[in-house]
Amino acid sequence: MTRPIPEALRSAAAACRRHFAYAAGFSAIINLLYIAPTIYMLQVYDRVVPTRGVVTLVFLTALLLASLAALSWLEVVRSRLLVRASVRLDNDLSELFLRANLNQRSGSAPRQVMRDFDVFRQAVTGGAIVALFDAPWTLVYALLCFVLHPVLGAMALIGMACLVGLSFATERATVPRLEKASEAAARSYGSQAQAASASELIRALGMRQAIVRRHQYERSTLTTLQSEASFAAGSYMGVTKFIRLSLQSLGLGVAAWLAVGQAISPGAIFAASLLTARALTPLEMLLGSWRSLGDARSAFAGLCVALGDAPVGPPRTVLPAPNAKLSVEALGVAGAFPDRPILQGVSFEVGPGEVLGLVGASGAGKTTLVRALVGAIPPSRGAVRLDHASLTDWDAERLGRHIGYLPQDLGLLGGTVKQNICRFRDTTGEQAEELDLRVVTAAQICGAHELILRLPSGYDTMLGHQGGGLSLGQAQRVALARALFDQPRFLILDEPNAHLDGEGETRLLQALSRAKAWGAAIVLVAHRATMLPIIDSLLVLQDGRVTHLGPRDDVLEQINAAPRRPQQLTQEPKAA
Repeated sequence: MTRPIPEALRSAAAACRRHFAYAAGFSAIINLLYIAPTIYMLQVYDRVVPTRGVVTLVFLTALLLASLAALSWLEVVRSRLLVRASVRLDNDLSELFLRANLNQRSGSAPRQVMRDFDVFRQAVTGGAIVALFDAPWTLVYALLCFVLHPVLGAMALIGMACLVGLSFATERATVPRLEKASEAAARSYGSQAQAASASELIRALGMRQAIVRRHQYERSTLTTLQSEASFAAGSYMGVTKFIRLSLQSLGLGVAAWLAVGQAISPGAIFAASLLTARALTPLEMLLGSWRSLGDARSAFAGLCVALGDAPVGPPRTVLPAPNAKLSVEALGVAGAFPDRPILQGVSFEVGPGEVLGLVGASGAGKTTLVRALVGAIPPSRGAVRLDHASLTDWDAERLGRHIGYLPQDLGLLGGTVKQNICRFRDTTGEQAEELDLRVVTAAQICGAHELILRLPSGYDTMLGHQGGGLSLGQAQRVALARALFDQPRFLILDEPNAHLDGEGETRLLQALSRAKAWGAAIVLVAHRATMLPIIDSLLVLQDGRVTHLGPRDDVLEQINAAPRRPQQLTQEPKAA
């Protein structure tokens, strides 16, 4: 079943319709002007040479140069129009596809959304689209061959039919291979990016040679598919060139034979050769652009899939700032296997100034639950509500301002410490000073201010991917400051003390106390008993289900009375 074209792509194409219409019109004029050399040659051999008309030759030459100058100028204008269409497409769609790229779920096969967009954009505004604009004019050149003589016209039509047949054969031979090669390229590039982000781990565990062999196998598969497509296209391209060159020479020979029989004038000999070549050139260009068109077709399908997975709906109603009441209603999250969901029927509430401790054995579903709470993954059933409004009722960008989230992997991005803490907000002028104050306040709340000041450039220290340049303990403190930025109403923290030392845990407890004071609803995944004093209630997960829920002391009493304890709350603090 063919996937429908998203409305965003239709709108962008409509916005560029005028550019393409003018480019097509200029292509028509350009192809008409290409007839000028043929007419010039006819007139020179049929009029100038027999009559020795030098004046006629001067005027004909002047007209030819003017035609060629106009032709060259129009090609420049057409090129600029297509460049502007390319820029217009980028302006209209790049933000949409960048959002679609970020919308990809972790764990799914990565799609090269922006790469697909660039391939498609370059194809529809480059040489391939020019070849499509020029292709219909092959019929005009064939008709002119008929004007010279029906035999020449028939020969041109036969050549065109051969090239059209080769074009369809090329499509059948190359497009499936190109689609498979495109999919293999996406997998290969995604695998290499993942390995690069884990390069230290790979070196430390002696996995480098194994990973290199894996990438070599993936690239071998990719190059094999690309080679098969290139071999098929190259074979058809060779046959195409043979047909074009042969018909061009045969056109000259047939025209000479007709001239000997006085069926055409001597000047028509060279005109026939030029017109035959010109009639076949656009088709040869189109065949040469077939791989580009095939790549664009695959890329367009990928873009439709990306936009289909991230549909753009009407703007959502702006809801008032939430009052820190978090409600989870019969929440369920499906897993990789339909009969084994990760979460089943999880329900609880957290009010302003309350801290819910989330505990359970490894694999119980704690991280999946906190990811569902912040909208990182969609629930398969049930709902997460903030002040009675479902997460789907909120605009994600506005909602994010009220949520402080600290994931297990920290998620620091390449940029300065300040940019990471302020979530890459972009302000200028008087607002910049206010932003700096809010960044410092967030760092002070969690005790990261002094730590940051000791960095080489303080808050302007440039970090690498995942906080490269910082220790794990430092990175966790910076990520915690990001979660506390602007004092959010909801704090969702997944093991916020995993990499902290004793001092860091003390500062964390102080920060949580301040968050309770300003009325935040806090969900805290914890494995250490040091977090117990700040926790008001406990929720115990086991195999995706809630086994215990209630006030902290009551739940601890129930857990201690049970013969088996599914979670650990007695570990000693780890050193950073």
